[in-house]
Amino acid sequence: MTTSLQQNSNSDTSTKPLLKPGFLSLSRHEWADLSISLGIPAYRGSQIADWIFKKFATSVDAMTNLNRDLKQHLSDHLDWKIPECVSELQSDDGSTKLLLKTAAGQFIESVILRYENRVTLCVSSQVGCKMACSFCQTGKLGFFRNLSTHEILAQFVFAQRILNAEGRRLSHVVFMGMGEPLDNYANVVKSVKILTSPDGYGLSNRHVTISTSGVVPKIAELANDVKCALAISLHASRNDLRDELMPINRKWPLEQLKDSLIQYQQTTGQKITLEYILIKDKTSGIREAKELVKFIHGLQAKVNLIPFNSHPGLPYDRPSADEIRAFQEYLAERSIASPVRYSKGLDVSAACGQLAAKTIHSVDAAPERKRVIGIEPSLT
Repeated sequence: MTTSLQQNSNSDTSTKPLLKPGFLSLSRHEWADLSISLGIPAYRGSQIADWIFKKFATSVDAMTNLNRDLKQHLSDHLDWKIPECVSELQSDDGSTKLLLKTAAGQFIESVILRYENRVTLCVSSQVGCKMACSFCQTGKLGFFRNLSTHEILAQFVFAQRILNAEGRRLSHVVFMGMGEPLDNYANVVKSVKILTSPDGYGLSNRHVTISTSGVVPKIAELANDVKCALAISLHASRNDLRDELMPINRKWPLEQLKDSLIQYQQTTGQKITLEYILIKDKTSGIREAKELVKFIHGLQAKVNLIPFNSHPGLPYDRPSADEIRAFQEYLAERSIASPVRYSKGLDVSAACGQLAAKTIHSVDAAPERKRVIGIEPSLT
């Protein structure tokens, strides 16, 4: 087995490494290397990669052009387990929330977002989250561990297998599910490389987005390590308010965050998306709009305005339609693109900030740590 394959399963001490590398964590090049290391012609690695990247195979038994001995080799050297789907919650708006149980017995969520001209998958990068943003249910769960590259890509494969029956393909992936992607840097970056490689799943670099709450040192690294879109969960543009909403700001305040974004744009030349949540009497006033305009000065950025999605157990409310409109108009008058994004999946607790490992029986419940490692007996 090559060193790069070994590094994939041990790239972060907070990820529980698989005893064998997960089969989805291998790039096409690594499939060729693995074949050679097993004494198998390299072209066999390409055949296996075709089964995975083009046909979304999840077992060696599905690979009908491989002989029995080769299938046994693959079974012996790789982990072929993928997360189990515990529930699929269908929203009235056409989105689907998937509750997946990992091989370690923990729960994560992914969301399929169907639009007329595209299908987007919102993926999780961690079990729980360290960031503890006050408006996010995932943060209330606490942090358990990082997901491996294999577990991240398994969400993509599982969702695509559902869409195959509809004759549709995933066109976009956003790392906006459970967890902070840049806190699981190595596994997220490798996942993006496999998703966007022409020899992998072949998604456009512009159609894969990493969203971060502001892990400043990793933003500069990202600019050099992978080509994809970048979104920043900003949500407030003055330090005292952002400290209150997002504890990460106490470590890397807005001044440092903006410097890292300027550096990122100098390296990549890419526009950045700023995600900004509108919370009544917190972030939605004209004062806050002025502060946001000041923060944007010097950046090439658009703003996604996200009206707060109600969560059980949180003391926040959504602003009125008039307040939302006034905030947006203030930005528009200053030539800042700022569409209002009303989240899909609100009725099944799949909207922005609502992912907390819930089944249909707990959609309206406050987030609980125990739900990540246990599930209602009726669904086991």
